[in-house]
Amino acid sequence: MTELLVIDGIRAGYGEVEILRKVDLCVNKGELVALLGSNGAGKTTLNSVMSGLVRAWSGRIMFDGQDMTNIHYRQVVQSGLIQVPEGRKVFPNLNVRENLELGAFTRARTRRASNLDKVFDTFPRLRERQTQLAGTMSGGEQQMLAIGRGMMAEPKLLILDEPSLGLSPLLVEEMFTLIAKLRREGLAILLVEQNVGQSLEIADRAYVMENGSIRFSGTPTELLASDSLRQAYLGV
Repeated sequence: MTELLVIDGIRAGYGEVEILRKVDLCVNKGELVALLGSNGAGKTTLNSVMSGLVRAWSGRIMFDGQDMTNIHYRQVVQSGLIQVPEGRKVFPNLNVRENLELGAFTRARTRRASNLDKVFDTFPRLRERQTQLAGTMSGGEQQMLAIGRGMMAEPKLLILDEPSLGLSPLLVEEMFTLIAKLRREGLAILLVEQNVGQSLEIADRAYVMENGSIRFSGTPTELLASDSLRQAYLGV
């Protein structure tokens, strides 16, 4: 398979505190890769480094054949590496359509109308609620809006940061079904999650991060065959 994102030996942190300890990770084109780990494992810091918000101390990030290490976050977005942040981060005082249109501000602005139609086809509920203020929507609807906003930028790779956070079990199931559908349509996805069980059901491969390092990696079948992984993360 063709490599899309390659993270090679990334070290990073805040002040003198090292958070990431030589992290290696790869996502191929058209692949759904899960990055799993508990709170404090370093997942958010890695997302911030990939997005140009935190500088790497050492190592390299390659995306679609280009060196993306420590470039400006605007260039990261322009390259097609798009992140849907934890907690959704919609603009509550703007309506659904306005939130979506902002997703195309830096990238794909000329194709905003056609991309809106694609998002509405994926999320019919958003089409019905175009004029509703984002802040009045349910958590599940806001998550759909956040993902739709990311899709407006025509991502080559979509990073989904804790998309199931705060959702009811029924909405979590719906969200994972949607993510699997996006992958079947050919979108490369890096799914950053604490929900190990459901992530492994839809992922092609997975990495498990602990204390700033990758502790396990492999296919879901390989990871589930590990007694230590099952005991530590699945409780079985």
